[in-house]
Amino acid sequence: MDIWVDSRRTLTLQEVASHLGSTIQQLYFSMNHETISAGTATYSLRLPPFIENYHYVGNATLRSVLDPGLNSSRVLELTLTLVKTRTIVTTSVILGPNVLPPPAEKSIFISNSTSACVSAEKFSNGTICLYFGE
Repeated sequence: MDIWVDSRRTLTLQEVASHLGSTIQQLYFSMNHETISAGTATYSLRLPPFIENYHYVGNATLRSVLDPGLNSSRVLELTLTLVKTRTIVTTSVILGPNVLPPPAEKSIFISNSTSACVSAEKFSNGTICLYFGE
């Protein structure tokens, strides 16, 4: 029976991770558009705060990927963990070279937090910082 429970939780958590990753990527692309000047945008997530009565936490890390061309992409890796279970999933989001790593205190997503959202701040030099919370 445990294998079915684990599979169900993993599938649900993977769907949440995919949605979260897609939201982050869309927010980045929106803020990266040339018509958007410096500023901050926040997107309130419509994700379930619990999966089978367990909340989940996410951790975001940014790494560079060397591109054979002139620019190098950056990949945001999201790892979601269903608290008090063995369920962990990871998804990756490809972003541009102008994205900055989130501040350490804003690189963690907590599903049942009242400030569970994704924010992007675009600076006057064109760099974009993505982070969780307000």
